[in-house]
Amino acid sequence: MTDENYTRKWRLILGGHQNDGTGYTLNEKDMQMDKTLEALYDSDKQGGLGPSSPSVSRWLGDIRTFFPSGVVQVMQQDALKRLNLTQMLFEKEMLENVEPDVHLVATLMTLSRVIPEKTKDTARQVVRKVVDQLLKKLSQPTQQAIIGSLNRSTRNTRPRHNEINWHNTILKNLKHYQPEYKTIIPEQRIGYGRKRSSLKDVVLCLDQSGSMGTSVVYSGIFGSVMASIPAIKTKMVVFDTAVVDLTEELTDPVELLFGVQLGGGTDINAALKYCQQIITKPLDTVLVLITDLYEGGDQNGMRKRAVEMISAGIQVIVLLALSDDGAPSYDHSNAQFLSNLGIPVFACTPDKFPDLMATALSKQDVTQWAAKEDIVLKK
Repeated sequence: MTDENYTRKWRLILGGHQNDGTGYTLNEKDMQMDKTLEALYDSDKQGGLGPSSPSVSRWLGDIRTFFPSGVVQVMQQDALKRLNLTQMLFEKEMLENVEPDVHLVATLMTLSRVIPEKTKDTARQVVRKVVDQLLKKLSQPTQQAIIGSLNRSTRNTRPRHNEINWHNTILKNLKHYQPEYKTIIPEQRIGYGRKRSSLKDVVLCLDQSGSMGTSVVYSGIFGSVMASIPAIKTKMVVFDTAVVDLTEELTDPVELLFGVQLGGGTDINAALKYCQQIITKPLDTVLVLITDLYEGGDQNGMRKRAVEMISAGIQVIVLLALSDDGAPSYDHSNAQFLSNLGIPVFACTPDKFPDLMATALSKQDVTQWAAKEDIVLKK
């Protein structure tokens, strides 16, 4: 980096007026960039981007012009927090200018009950864009990891067409390759096994309190992907002080996310009670409880249900977060209790989740997997 570029960047970081000790003169484009930063980060400008101001929409457009997507998303989140611009999401024009990301989707989920009708279609389009991006990124590794772990458990030498393991079938029949036709005659077909009925059940139980926003977004995406895999039966349960079964919405993750109401209290005991009622194959069920473990209901009841689930043979995993944001604040006492039962308790990033589920579904040791992945278990 040249000295001039170095000085320029420091001038933009420090801001102008009394903060500027560089003596550097910005060109016209840099001055416009400086104004967008000043509107957000200069303390004497707090409130300058009030939600009723028409400049907000223009400011959202400006930051997309001057900064890369990752920086834009950070600045949008800073604007929501520092300037209390949540109200700006009620305006269609402003929503259309926002750079969509999981944090914005979490905010829209929080506001879903109060967003005006004229804005709801635009909000859904924003959510749809993020959902599509995440599905494109996460679907293939999730399906490959889970299907691969289950396929290793059974084989079928007389599979139906939709049960054929094409990769293994091709390898098995390479000796029957016909050069003149450039094809392989599959004399022996290899199948995946019992694919027409589920081999395993998965229950995703999600805390929808406000602090779990991005975790709920990722959980909804993974739940939708897993629901498309015939070899497993996936159920989705969300809870605050009430418990709602959103399994039927897994085919449309956008509607699923709009069915979540972020905020409110937390009753983990009630959620686990419901999960106990819907689990029919305890020895073949993985329950993923995604929560910060702050119990607002019956803590002793919650702990008792955890003991009952382990005793019944249900494989229970507690994720304090399913996001890239790191481990949140959590209840250490409940984490210690569950850990003492042999339940792994940790935060998981989305890129690790497919392998986590593959490990759990194949009944491998999740604790050893976490250690291999340098994931610290919470106690």
